[in-house]
Amino acid sequence: MPLFSVNHLTVYRYRRPVRFGEHQLMFRPRDSYDQRLLEVSLNVDPEPQAVRWTHDVFGNCVAHVSMSEISQELRFETSIRLDHTPQAVPDFRIDEKALLYPFRYSPDELPDLESTIRRQFDDDGGEVDKWARQFTSGSNAIETGALLMTLCYAIHEGFTYQRRSQHGTQPPLVTLRSRHGSCRDFALLMMEAVRALGFAARFVTGYIYVSSRDGKPNLGGGSTHAWCQVYLPGAGWVEFDPTNGIVGNRDLIRVAVARDPAQAVPLSGSYYGKASDDLGMTVQVNVTTEGHVDA
Repeated sequence: MPLFSVNHLTVYRYRRPVRFGEHQLMFRPRDSYDQRLLEVSLNVDPEPQAVRWTHDVFGNCVAHVSMSEISQELRFETSIRLDHTPQAVPDFRIDEKALLYPFRYSPDELPDLESTIRRQFDDDGGEVDKWARQFTSGSNAIETGALLMTLCYAIHEGFTYQRRSQHGTQPPLVTLRSRHGSCRDFALLMMEAVRALGFAARFVTGYIYVSSRDGKPNLGGGSTHAWCQVYLPGAGWVEFDPTNGIVGNRDLIRVAVARDPAQAVPLSGSYYGKASDDLGMTVQVNVTTEGHVDA
């Protein structure tokens, strides 16, 4: 299995020294059978007054950082090392009852999935719904895995990636109509599209390994990355990265999952001062591999 290292540096700059409110960071990967955290470190300048950890409602690790010093610059640098096991897809091990779409989630699972099935954004005129349903080919039944992969690849091949520095995620209708967006925009569009078809879907934020060996780097490198998961009975939460057309966890490092992108912001916080004091921020993410280790 490959051994990944991630260094993530975020720097905020201000026109004059300011005081800072509490900042929250999501950078610690979710330990699982396919990714095992080996090392983690957090360095903050100016020196934090306190750092405390919590689990949010989704079980994500959140670091809460408090600062007492004033400064014209605020730096967060995080480093992680982890074992990563790529999953073999599209060999979905889906329950027989869910091999063909449409299907129904079991009564035992449905109460826990309902919030991730429910649509979260307006769909005036049913445009997202109509766009999603074209992939069902109007047939009574279609292979579930093929349907989801086709939808994922349709975004990858039919939309133009555009890195955005603005905060937040653009509504799915904007992405659908403009045919361009960032990785988080594409993830949200796919989530709302599969939800329109009755699937449970959730947002994932993390990192992507960009390989230079084939001369065709993945999109989204150099910053945090975003994709989505769809719940399939028997297979569980399956990764879909419509930005790069990746199905499965290959090159993807999960940090946090959420029902809505606004619940999985990698770094958030506040400062006390004028709006004009803000000179902006820079973000640099480097994901490297140290080769392979024995399982």
